[in-house]
Amino acid sequence: MGRIKEIKHIRTILIVVAVIIAISSLLVSHSLVRDLEREERNKMEVFAEAYRTFNNADENTDLSLVLEVISSNNTIPVVILDKNDNITSYLNLEIPKQDTLRYLKQYVDAMRGNGNSIRLYHEDGNQDSYTEVCYGESVLINRLTIFPYIQLGVVLIFVLIAIFALLSFKKTEQNRVWVGLSKETAHQLGTPISSLIAWIELLKDKYSDALILEMEKDVNRLQMIAERFSKIGSMPAPVQEDMVMVLDRVVAYMERRTPNSVQFVKNFPDPPLNAAVNASLFEWVIENLCKNAVDAMDGQGTLTINLFREGDVVAIEVTDTGKGISKNLYKSVFNPGFTTKKRGWGLGLSLAKRIVEEYHNGKIYVKKSEPGNGTTFRIELK
Repeated sequence: MGRIKEIKHIRTILIVVAVIIAISSLLVSHSLVRDLEREERNKMEVFAEAYRTFNNADENTDLSLVLEVISSNNTIPVVILDKNDNITSYLNLEIPKQDTLRYLKQYVDAMRGNGNSIRLYHEDGNQDSYTEVCYGESVLINRLTIFPYIQLGVVLIFVLIAIFALLSFKKTEQNRVWVGLSKETAHQLGTPISSLIAWIELLKDKYSDALILEMEKDVNRLQMIAERFSKIGSMPAPVQEDMVMVLDRVVAYMERRTPNSVQFVKNFPDPPLNAAVNASLFEWVIENLCKNAVDAMDGQGTLTINLFREGDVVAIEVTDTGKGISKNLYKSVFNPGFTTKKRGWGLGLSLAKRIVEEYHNGKIYVKKSEPGNGTTFRIELK
């Protein structure tokens, strides 16, 4: 529990750090873009002044500095217009081969809309005589505008990978605990079961009582349970089994330990229907489903087990007439610790899901259920 809280704490810290980085990145980038825009505005004012000087120059004007200022602009797009809105020149623009004039007009309108326009009135002071310089954003500003979103994407990917790694670590740790607990349980059961078997053999030599035979059956049952636990984590190889026989054994066992008020209905095919399973573990799955069904019916109702083939899938459906579950809990019922009973650890369905999916490469899910109308669990084996 402490480890799970620690992982949740780390995940929360990662998310908070990611949000702080994102906000900081946006604020810093926004500030840089504003500073660069002001700097480019100043450059364009100098450029515009140099262009006006160039236009008004005579044979005595030194144009070396003016030409240097004009030629130094190789990043900022510029369109120059006269007082009649005619385009006289443009720089640093990639223009389509067709509709050049139309493209430039649209670009000028956009720049004016953004406030990127400077009017230079001629020296005679006539307000009707001016040159207009419209300029766009440089490549650097465009890149800085996009960069924060790229950075946010990278941070988001990093956080998702980190969270995924934490969840994988958590799942791996849970699996190790699960396997270790299972194997330790099998180990601890081994010694008393061996002793019980020896004692039963001694009793059988002296007495031939039906009670001893029943004791032997229970001890054999304990031995099978210990064997099941020992197989958890060892990936036992499935073999072809007659599923009718496998399910018959489970039903026979459950009928002996279930009140007579619970009726078992078996709908099995007549010819043998085989599937690759580990019989010992798979019987455990069906037992868990049957026990949950009996509990859901409060020991009274009908429990139906259907076995059939659909294409290349062998399907088993276990249906009860119990309390049912709401649709929003269909997936939650397989979570470790989930239970609606006053007693129990809520591990039965979680164990069943693990055995079906990890050991048999199959599927198990709630096919249908609603409160008061029973539940159908479906298992699919390829």
